[in-house]
Amino acid sequence: MDMKRDYYEDIQLFQSGTILAWSVAFLVFLFTLPLYLPSYNIYLINIILVNVILAVGLNILVGNTGQISLGHAGFFAIGAYGTALMAMHLHIPFLAALILAGLLAAFFGFIIGLPAMRLEGPYLAIATLGFGLTIMHVIGRWEIFGGRMGIKTPPLDLGFPGSSFSLVIKGDVQIYYLILIIAILLVIGARNLMKTRIGRAFVAIRDDDIAAEVMGVNLTVYKTLSFAVSAFYAGVAGGLYGFVVTFFDPFTFNLILSIIFLVMVVVGGLGSVLGSIMGAVLITYLQFDLLKNVENLPWLGELLTQISRKWLTVIGLANFGSVALGLIMIIIVIFEPLGLFGIWIRIKKYWKTWPF
Repeated sequence: MDMKRDYYEDIQLFQSGTILAWSVAFLVFLFTLPLYLPSYNIYLINIILVNVILAVGLNILVGNTGQISLGHAGFFAIGAYGTALMAMHLHIPFLAALILAGLLAAFFGFIIGLPAMRLEGPYLAIATLGFGLTIMHVIGRWEIFGGRMGIKTPPLDLGFPGSSFSLVIKGDVQIYYLILIIAILLVIGARNLMKTRIGRAFVAIRDDDIAAEVMGVNLTVYKTLSFAVSAFYAGVAGGLYGFVVTFFDPFTFNLILSIIFLVMVVVGGLGSVLGSIMGAVLITYLQFDLLKNVENLPWLGELLTQISRKWLTVIGLANFGSVALGLIMIIIVIFEPLGLFGIWIRIKKYWKTWPF
């Protein structure tokens, strides 16, 4: 029987020697990945890691607290612009600017979390959607944010820019290691958060907020806190994203981006940190690599091109990626409500009980 007698047994990262061995092997694999991958793939993996951070944070809100958000592109934008502008104009070291931008996004998350007291379901989704669209248009109209032309990020300096303590990181490989370390820390933080009193309060609100309130859970505190924590993760992810792509404009953070973030969480598995990671990896890979040029897909690409030329138009072939993402989400919801995490559970259970 897997009985835990102490709180530290519940939050320990490695519950057995097997898990420790596989975790060490996986970390070694991640830290040696740039040695045998081309530079473009490292750039893609940087985007994947950024989306992993955001998906883990969004899952705290959607999967663990049961609050719907269609405005996380707004928090993502706050993190991107906040980090870049503080590093550019205030000459703040990158890590300090990243944390401050994340806290700024958390503040806006707290503000948006206040309507969650009276709104739920589609009404809350519309409220967060309005916030995301507002942020996009406000940023596009203020010259300090670069207006509609966007901004170019300054060099990624971990030290103090313009001084002898400057430490500039260049190239996708160096940025990869920075993002990887931050992603590992935030994933561990999210995993342990859900084991604490705060995380259990989030889950209680998701299951039944009235019963949670009767048991003493302060809905105002924990709902707004869930929004703030999730927005902090989105802000940090946005700050890292800005320095990965080096240039962005307000229209980068649109409604479709918020929907894609939500798709990552749903496809990966609601309420699961591992599911969030799996969903972010899959959707980002499909979006930026496999489905980016549909006509180049083996067998399927030629077939779709012929169908488009005969009955549709080749110009619309680029939209097949969005259609494919939608179909994947529908299939996952219908046949595996637990998402990729549910599939992983089935595979693990099969191998543990094989051949019986």
